[in-house]
Amino acid sequence: MIRVATNTEMVVVGRLGTPFGVKGWVHVSSFTDPPENLLAYRPWNLRRRSGWQAVQVEAVKPHQKGFVALLDGVSDRDAAFAFNGAEIGVSSDVLPAPSPGEYYWKDLIGLRAERMDGALLGQVESLLETGAHDVLVIKGERGEVLVPFVDAVVKEVDIVAGRLVADWDPDY
Repeated sequence: MIRVATNTEMVVVGRLGTPFGVKGWVHVSSFTDPPENLLAYRPWNLRRRSGWQAVQVEAVKPHQKGFVALLDGVSDRDAAFAFNGAEIGVSSDVLPAPSPGEYYWKDLIGLRAERMDGALLGQVESLLETGAHDVLVIKGERGEVLVPFVDAVVKEVDIVAGRLVADWDPDY
């Protein structure tokens, strides 16, 4: 069973970059797959020093390998620069439910990771995108273990029970 968050948990889906031009536009990097999915998720919230802040997006358009956006109230390069590095978050409620066998990274982080024999590997701390496949970063008593997140290795994911089982021996 897949747990889909129904609260107002923020999920980071992108990041604002440097200004683009002199009229207040900013570069946008998408963390979604495919990258264009970022454009469908609204409203955007920006994580700044004071916490999450809702913003109105006036326009977004493709640019090179990413996008550029114009935010409400941002009309020049200096104002745009103030948003450099801000993470873009959306409420988990606006994300579509994952297909069976697919998971949001946010739902995997914190799971107890076990080997096939029941031995504890540790807890999923984060994930890495390698291009070929995602990799689980598991922290345990023996340090950090990197485990490929592929069907041949990860045999079971139970979000509700808070655990995953991997056919993985860190000593191998």
